[in-house]
Amino acid sequence: MTLRTLALAGLMALTSTTALWAETIRHAQGETEITGVPQQVLVFDLASLDNLDALGVPVAGAPGGVTMPEYLRQYAADIGTVFEPDMEAVAAMAPDLIIVGGRSGPKHADLSRIAPTIDLTLPREGFIAALRDNLTLLGRVFEREEAAAEQIAALDADIAALSAQAADAGRVLVVLTTGGRMSTHGPGSRFGVLFEEFGFTPAVTGTDTGTHGQSISHEFILETNPDWLFVVDRDAAIGRDGQAAQQFLDNELVRNTTAWERGQVVYLDPLAWYLIGGGVQALRVGIDQLSQALNDN
Repeated sequence: MTLRTLALAGLMALTSTTALWAETIRHAQGETEITGVPQQVLVFDLASLDNLDALGVPVAGAPGGVTMPEYLRQYAADIGTVFEPDMEAVAAMAPDLIIVGGRSGPKHADLSRIAPTIDLTLPREGFIAALRDNLTLLGRVFEREEAAAEQIAALDADIAALSAQAADAGRVLVVLTTGGRMSTHGPGSRFGVLFEEFGFTPAVTGTDTGTHGQSISHEFILETNPDWLFVVDRDAAIGRDGQAAQQFLDNELVRNTTAWERGQVVYLDPLAWYLIGGGVQALRVGIDQLSQALNDN
């Protein structure tokens, strides 16, 4: 066999191997082809960063400008923010895959000019099913199928246990506080998973399901008189100085609610619920906190 024949055979084998690894990924903004297991990965979606960390996938960089939970702080890099990626810094890192989602989704087209980019934004409807799909997808792309299956099984077990508790917990009002104002988020909202997937009973229905929820007052909370208050402090989540949710809600009106009188006001982990949301680890942190609160009462 001549050297030329050997070279051609080697090229054909390489081409064949590469073709086996090529896959077209369907995501929130279309389709993207990925060839081979990505090695240099940049992530602008905190939920996806959480999921990749759970699967043990190395990540080269994640956005700054946010308060990361301790387990994700190792990934921060100077590549911009979730809203404004630093395109020059991204290009300099020569990524072979970029992941966006949620807040960074609008930058998909710009980042796609640098490297293959997928958008793993989670929809509100079918939230948990979509999270399972994202974990399964990432497990396949990075050859972590077994780890993904384990994470999904653990999440499903946590949800089943919480749902059994939530069914008889009573009426729940979800409140987000920020800058001396507050809003409520019911079924169909950004925190709708509490009702639609976990099985809590909403204290009120028909509220605005937009991103910012429905603006409410202390009087509204008293009139609604929920059995439980689940509170998300946005200022704490984004590291902004302001009146803490505990102080903002501590007034005569709210103190006369059933939730306050029974000690059933739960200040949800702000990073897990407001910043990360669809990450399997963050979601399990949130579920554990809720389960503990129900057990304590």
